[in-house]
Amino acid sequence: MIGKGTITTRVNHGATGDRGTMLWFTGLSGSGKSTLASAVRDCLITLGHASYVIDGDSIRQGLCADLGFSRTDRAENIRRVGEAANLLVDAGLIVLTACISPFRDDRARVRAMFNPSEYVEIYCSASLSVCEARDVKGLYAKARRGVIKEFTGISSPYEPPLEADLCVDAGLQDVEKSIAAIMVLLIERSVI
Repeated sequence: MIGKGTITTRVNHGATGDRGTMLWFTGLSGSGKSTLASAVRDCLITLGHASYVIDGDSIRQGLCADLGFSRTDRAENIRRVGEAANLLVDAGLIVLTACISPFRDDRARVRAMFNPSEYVEIYCSASLSVCEARDVKGLYAKARRGVIKEFTGISSPYEPPLEADLCVDAGLQDVEKSIAAIMVLLIERSVI
């Protein structure tokens, strides 16, 4: 008989049939993080893998609605996202998080929450001009006019990863090729 609290993470992962894994998508606003994360999730679900997308915009409307965009608030936002994702990974889900997460040290703190085999950092590389051209919400224009303060890429820096597990050229490469590259990586790492 199994007593209360005796199910280990390994057994829990076996219950879903998947090894819980975090895919952390980072890049400028408009670089395609959410689009790519959602497309990969759809592919994973089609293949029968339990997965979930945590989108930075959605998180800021709920879990992190009390936070602004100061350096301290950004760090706390990323910490909370990492903690929430860690719970889902522990439950055996493949979690796809799409957050700008502009600072390397914040991303490093999140990476440290996971076992090395459970964390994949994916850099969605796209030029500022490409991201601005994709901006259907007009956020970049507002940032350039000074309406939005501390906007990443305009009045606040973005620090690209130095050693991302995968870099997709989200500015030039089509989504299908990016999805294929991510799926190959997940196969190589025995996630799927």
